[in-house]
Amino acid sequence: MSKLRPGVLLIIVAFILLITFNVLSFQQQKRLNQECQKCEKSVDDINSLPTQSPQNVKKPVPAERAKGVIVILARNSDVEGLNKTIPQLEATFNSKYEYPYVFLNDVPFNERFKKAMRGLSSAKMSFGTVPHEHWSYPSWINQTRAAEVREDMRKRNIIYGDSLPYRHMCRFNSGFFFRHPLLEGYDYYWRVEPGVDFYCDLPYDPFMYMQKNDIDYGFTIMLPEYIETVPTLWKTVKQFMKDNPDVVHPKNLLRMFDDGTETYNLCHFWSNFEIGSLKFFKSEKYIRYFEYLDKAGGFFYERWGDAPVHSIAAAMMLPKEKTHWFEDIGYFHNPFRNCPTNPALQANCRCDPSKSVHHGNNCHNRYLEAIIR
Repeated sequence: MSKLRPGVLLIIVAFILLITFNVLSFQQQKRLNQECQKCEKSVDDINSLPTQSPQNVKKPVPAERAKGVIVILARNSDVEGLNKTIPQLEATFNSKYEYPYVFLNDVPFNERFKKAMRGLSSAKMSFGTVPHEHWSYPSWINQTRAAEVREDMRKRNIIYGDSLPYRHMCRFNSGFFFRHPLLEGYDYYWRVEPGVDFYCDLPYDPFMYMQKNDIDYGFTIMLPEYIETVPTLWKTVKQFMKDNPDVVHPKNLLRMFDDGTETYNLCHFWSNFEIGSLKFFKSEKYIRYFEYLDKAGGFFYERWGDAPVHSIAAAMMLPKEKTHWFEDIGYFHNPFRNCPTNPALQANCRCDPSKSVHHGNNCHNRYLEAIIR
């Protein structure tokens, strides 16, 4: 047998090595595939997970913070809406401060809801249930009459007129949310609702702004209420003030609501956004006011909302300098929005100021006029 040439021998050795490498690679891939079957998540599951968002990256929290809390009244079905809202609030504000969240519901939150919320922020989160007595008929309400009112409002197509849960919610927000045990130890709250939008990056802390400037109530939007929902509210308030003159502050803002004709012009702060002092709502004067309205039955015999109830209380009991319009907080709750028109403030925003509800809004103009006087 003749000797193999060196070049041929080299080709044979390379071919053998290539086959060996392919066999080893196949065996290794087979082992990896077998191990992957034991994994809790497949490769596709891993690729479908969201990447870590900026609000979940741990950052140094400012040493100076108020005793503030973000309060969200929600249902277990509100996950989708909050999946939009909380990341926006985190990105525009709370990722820098990590103020805690308190979620409240008239039934216990399920684990799916809690898990979803905890994935949206690194801030502390607490989940509470509203006491039954705060989300039900008080003993003095004639439930038959209340049901008849709802049916009449349904026939007249009054917004939320036929809804009993909506009435429970308005009564709870008017007189009980601030009493929930999970809010103990806090001085200020920021009310947030599922599905709302936040458009502007805040270069400051609104809670600290409230504290340093001794402000008790902040809002973004003013609107007129539906007259069909509050036909006797102003009359009831006027009687309360007559019976309790000590609650009316000398520098009050009640002229915003009274056109001098003894009738209510229906203006109010839209309370789905509000930043407020818990001390104010826990005050003896506010509790006295709420209990008077509650005994009158208007939450069930009409459809009194927490927005006019809060607004009238703030205008009645606080001096004008203790209220504040957060012009720079771009905010949308369907179908209305607040978007700053000031060019300097617009630099931090992603919204169209021409669509702001304040254009031609008489209620907002009345507030500004009252503040200037």
